Amino acid sequence: QVKLLESGGGLVQAGGSLRLSCTTDRAIFSINTMAWYRQAPGRQRDLVASLTSVGETNYADSVKGRFTISRDDGANILYLQMNSLKPEDTAVYYCNAEALSYSDYVLGYSDNVKNYWGEGTLVTVSS
Repeated sequence: QVKLLESGGGLVQAGGSLRLSCTTDRAIFSINTMAWYRQAPGRQRDLVASLTSVGETNYADSVKGRFTISRDDGANILYLQMNSLKPEDTAVYYCNAEALSYSDYVLGYSDNVKNYWGEGTLVTVSS
């Protein structure tokens, strides 16, 4: 069972910064794309930023110039640096990985790439 674990959320004042981290466990054999999503109360889960295995990034318009997604491949950690935070950034932030598990790879199911989710970390930005 692939597990993703987010950390780094918390309460911050508007204009402040936070860095979210997402660690992956050894059950992952390879990763195509990793991403951060967020879901505010009463709203749908939306893409914040994504990062492909070849380093291509994509950001929601609302966070461009303020958020940066990056990845430490050696440590299998995904980051989201969030600067100039606004109250409207308040949400639960989820880590997502489009990945092949080690067990599927060993069993020969190399095409069985799936979407995996963490349980989320809450970011609250006060005005």
